[in-house]
Amino acid sequence: MENFTYKRGKKLKYGYTTGSCAAAASKASTYMLFKKEKIDAIEIDTPKGWRLKLEVLDITSGDGWVRCGIMKDGGDDPDVTHGLIIYSKAEVKESEGIEVYGGEGVGVVTKPGLPVSPGKPAINPVPMSMILNEVRKVLPKGNGVKITISVPGGETVALKTFNPRLGIVGGISILGTTGIVEPMSEDAYKSSLELELSVLSAEGHKKVVFSPGNYGKEYVVKEGIDEKIVVSYGNFLGFMLEKAVEFGFTGVILAGHIGKLIKVAAGIFNTHSHVADARAEIMAAYAAHFEADRNTVDKVLNSNTTEEALDIVENSGINVHHFSNFIAERIYSKCKQYVYGKLDIEVHLISLKRGIIAKAGDKIEW
Repeated sequence: MENFTYKRGKKLKYGYTTGSCAAAASKASTYMLFKKEKIDAIEIDTPKGWRLKLEVLDITSGDGWVRCGIMKDGGDDPDVTHGLIIYSKAEVKESEGIEVYGGEGVGVVTKPGLPVSPGKPAINPVPMSMILNEVRKVLPKGNGVKITISVPGGETVALKTFNPRLGIVGGISILGTTGIVEPMSEDAYKSSLELELSVLSAEGHKKVVFSPGNYGKEYVVKEGIDEKIVVSYGNFLGFMLEKAVEFGFTGVILAGHIGKLIKVAAGIFNTHSHVADARAEIMAAYAAHFEADRNTVDKVLNSNTTEEALDIVENSGINVHHFSNFIAERIYSKCKQYVYGKLDIEVHLISLKRGIIAKAGDKIEW
């Protein structure tokens, strides 16, 4: 597959999903089972409308069964499943129709709130539909086949994915809504974050902790909050606040380093540096609000980090405690406005050098 896109000036290669691999392997194994002939490539259709021709690997067979694999290609996406071989074993069954099972390395769903019911293999609805559609194309009329999807090494790789947090155990998920991996896709990451909230909501949780990264997460866990209700949202705070309202949460603790949360104080809810990096400008404006002189404001504007900016502010004679509380209050105010008051929000502002430097907002009881 040689399709490309351009993002931030870079030429990036598309890949194909574990769902496409599973569908292709299932079609190939079924074809070889009933046609009694080996093939070295198979073509499938994807929901995106792109037709894929994929190499068929590691063909084995026995009495009434054929097994083969398709190697996952994540393109230029940083995908931990890249290079795994997704296998499908096709077995003749007496009754008509197609049955699909999960085998080694395919996770099992254990919690509600996901597109697949608890107790079933983690093969999402679109990949399952792809498997069934592709197998039907080569399954002779009046025959039946049992399909078992497996991923050697999947259990180990799954530990590097969202699956442990989603309650999917024993392996990876067979995923993909389009069949194609878009490199550096924000939508795919947001979907994973949304699933985390969906699972917590289905378990009955009404309060959740949002953190942009590890600092906030480590802080709240030390404060005694259960790690499983802490969601690291990366840069997508606005998206997650919207989803928290949608899923019926009532309270959010927002805990994070001032370097990320200072942007929220200015109403920036996608905090990626390519979208908005105004940390020094915001800090300088607030220093001016606290009547810093021109020299101090210039130093803050030229600072490299928010930690350095805090030091400059403090050395100028401004009360850093009052300054930090002002920032935390601004963050709280902007978040409350963003959700139209539909959530209780408590802000915990952290500095690496100083620890917790401010709290603001609604007092959320746990």
